[in-house]
Amino acid sequence: MIIVIMAGGIGTRFWPLSTKETPKQFLHILGKRSMIQQTVDRVLPLVGHNDVFVVTNESQIGLVKDHLPELPEDNIIAEPMGRNTAACIGLSAVLLQDKYEKDETMLVLPADHYIGKPEIFREIISNADSFVKERKKLLTFGIEPTYPATGYGYIEFGKEIQKNPIPVFAVKQFKEKPDTKTAEQFLKSGTFAWNSGMFLWRIDSINEAVKIFMPSLYSSLYKIRDCWKYDKDKVGRLYSKLNSVPVDIGIMEKANNAVIVPINIDWNDIGSWQALDKMKQKDKDGNCFEVPVMNIESHNSYVYSDNPQKKIALINLDNLVVVETEEALLLCKKDHSQDVKKIVEIIKKK
Repeated sequence: MIIVIMAGGIGTRFWPLSTKETPKQFLHILGKRSMIQQTVDRVLPLVGHNDVFVVTNESQIGLVKDHLPELPEDNIIAEPMGRNTAACIGLSAVLLQDKYEKDETMLVLPADHYIGKPEIFREIISNADSFVKERKKLLTFGIEPTYPATGYGYIEFGKEIQKNPIPVFAVKQFKEKPDTKTAEQFLKSGTFAWNSGMFLWRIDSINEAVKIFMPSLYSSLYKIRDCWKYDKDKVGRLYSKLNSVPVDIGIMEKANNAVIVPINIDWNDIGSWQALDKMKQKDKDGNCFEVPVMNIESHNSYVYSDNPQKKIALINLDNLVVVETEEALLLCKKDHSQDVKKIVEIIKKK
């Protein structure tokens, strides 16, 4: 098995702490190890560093080296620019197919997820690995929903293909982020899982799927592979012309060999300040203060500052997110923290 970790995003929902220079996956927001370090730590019992590959942006190569010094330099795959997950995964497959046997399996993981039950996850991965190696399926891990979330996409599953050692179901359909009423229906049905964005397949299986469902991407990726080490300018020109398509839409929704393993591993994609706050310990008033705060009758608020010496006071304020860095200050209602990405878009335009 090889592990491909997607680490090219900039974490816009975690502005102002997450920036283009230091994206979310390189932040220490859940402990002493950064998100990308925790992701690698989680899979090392399954493989060695030589079989871990990180796909990132060219501008983040230095960060990857700093955070993962044990990783061989050749295991960093640097995209000239982001072109979504179909291109990211397809590029990895064409670059690695000559290094490994065609039936080698590829586990694809985002770099910035939290998993509270890593031992269980590794056991599931090992069993899923045997399944896809034998049956050539395109497997995704679906998170068993615990509440009617509207911030996640969903996957509906149908016929059970295997019961033991892990249950595997055929994918019926992918659904975009629903409204509350629809999410409640999904939860009640018992046949929907959250879309985790984690995948497992054989290298030849994903290559065949790209060829069938995204032939233009397939053709372009092989042209890119042929000049990958010798002509970075040509690579950049070719890559810039690729369509930005998620692998879910480009391949998984169309494939008749897509399967899902519903899992319960205490998973969170930590997609907003509110999501991070839910994972933190609170005081008696429901507040999480990452730095000293003088508080008078404020409740259920999250406060972070990269200057712990600065005096911060909250007076009669509830459900706030307050994040201060040297460059910026964010104030927002907790339930609107997803909208932080809109601020990043405004900054880009300006």
